[in-house]
Amino acid sequence: MSRVIRRSATVRGRFLRSVGSLSDRPRWNLHEIAILGRSNAGKSSLLNALLGARGLARTSKTPGRTRALNFFAFGDELALVDLPGYGYAQLSKASAQALSKLLYGYLRTEQNLIGALMVTDARRGPEAEEIELAELIRGRELGLILAVSKCDKLARHERSAALERYAALAARPVLCSALEGEGIEELRRRLGELLRIARENLRRNC
Repeated sequence: MSRVIRRSATVRGRFLRSVGSLSDRPRWNLHEIAILGRSNAGKSSLLNALLGARGLARTSKTPGRTRALNFFAFGDELALVDLPGYGYAQLSKASAQALSKLLYGYLRTEQNLIGALMVTDARRGPEAEEIELAELIRGRELGLILAVSKCDKLARHERSAALERYAALAARPVLCSALEGEGIEELRRRLGELLRIARENLRRNC
């Protein structure tokens, strides 16, 4: 288990920077894991839970507030990158296209990227955007963690069905709730796995 995860009880995440274009991306040696999901999937709330800092990532009752690449440090080696949500129903066509270009451009070209955490709503099933993004991530041979969020809104008998709906999208999906804290430590552990693999790959290639 990585140092980042072992110290998660005491180390708090912190905001690093926000950029509105790919050309302004930070140039550093940090590994990066993308946080992505539909605009109403509870991505920011889950990110705050993972970082252990309420309100660090901006949440809103209005979906689609994330319109930049927002970088958060978690430990000394890892940056979590909050990407714009997809499913831009309340945005103009031009704004939606610009955010899509930013999101896909980052996922296709970022060299520090080691994986992605995809946040999905437990009450829905995989949709076209999620399938496309999962294929993109696997095509780059990056790790994919699937967080099936808002599981607190499910009845007990609905939980297995929610996992089955998403099983084809990624291995070992995790039921989680930012509100109740369920699944947060497991997601942190999975993030640590991706970091450990990245370290090993870096050592082999040196």
